[in-house]
Amino acid sequence: MLTHRTILAKNGVILALSSKIKTGRVPVLLAPMAGITDLPFRNAVTKFGVDMVFSEMVADSDLLCDGSKSRKIELGSNFLNTAVQLAGCEPKIMSEAAKLVSDLGAGAIDINMGCPAKKVVGGYSGSALMRDLKKAASIIESVISAVDIPVSLKARLGWDESSKNAKELGIIAEKCGVQSFTIHGRTRNQFYKGKSDWKAILEIKQAVKIPVITNGDIVDVGSAEKALRFSGSDGLMVGRAIIGKPWLISQISAYLNKEIQPEIPKGQKLIEVVAMHYDEMLSFYGDKLGVRVARKHLKRYLDIFALPKKLSDEFLREDCPKVVIRRLFELPKRINP
Repeated sequence: MLTHRTILAKNGVILALSSKIKTGRVPVLLAPMAGITDLPFRNAVTKFGVDMVFSEMVADSDLLCDGSKSRKIELGSNFLNTAVQLAGCEPKIMSEAAKLVSDLGAGAIDINMGCPAKKVVGGYSGSALMRDLKKAASIIESVISAVDIPVSLKARLGWDESSKNAKELGIIAEKCGVQSFTIHGRTRNQFYKGKSDWKAILEIKQAVKIPVITNGDIVDVGSAEKALRFSGSDGLMVGRAIIGKPWLISQISAYLNKEIQPEIPKGQKLIEVVAMHYDEMLSFYGDKLGVRVARKHLKRYLDIFALPKKLSDEFLREDCPKVVIRRLFELPKRINP
């Protein structure tokens, strides 16, 4: 399941994840992030090397209402290193959405039981399901029975400090047939405040036999090494820290697996990486929407150059994509006249 070199099995067995872990390899995955892990960004990360990427979270009902052709393109379900993440609160609808995603060619499905957003938990989806493990089990069972591709689960430590039940959820998920379990080391009520509790994941790892993946506050090779050591988990999932640094996962993976460090793009090569990602976003969304959507990525890329605010604002306010591209390639002259 988890290397871009390995084809995902269609028989419900995540061959690559299990085999890599057995040989001592630590898989490093790209986390699903709303508004971030669209197809262009997943492609940008994949070019540097990543074991597996996840689509942005998709609500089951939204998926069933939208046209399948456009969804197939958006989800990138024909990419073998991609899992589609689904969120929902009704077993029947989740099973229908899972079947549709599978029919569209997805290699794997991830069930979201970790999103802390109010609009998600308000609909009794995401981490709200950690307050009702019986319903969570029903959803997991319905999804797994509907498809013959691997199903994974992503959750948090629990709803709040007084109800940390990720271990119980993991045991249930394993019995239902989930093949890997990713845990963000915070509760729902923490959102993204405080620190991710990697040590708390160790107890969960010890309670199940399926691969456990640690997520939360993994921002560089140092934090990755600590997260792995404290959690005892089988692999890691990197989230927000990779925005503007699509090579970060390849860095972390090489460090943990004692491989040759990848070349980090600098100067002209970095500009080419940014320009290529920007161009793919324009092709994917169209110029008008693409320019706006790309700004969140462009800002993080530009932070690397440590530009004066005035110069940075010129990029972020520009509506003409050709001007943005031209200014990107003019950066060396403007920074070092």
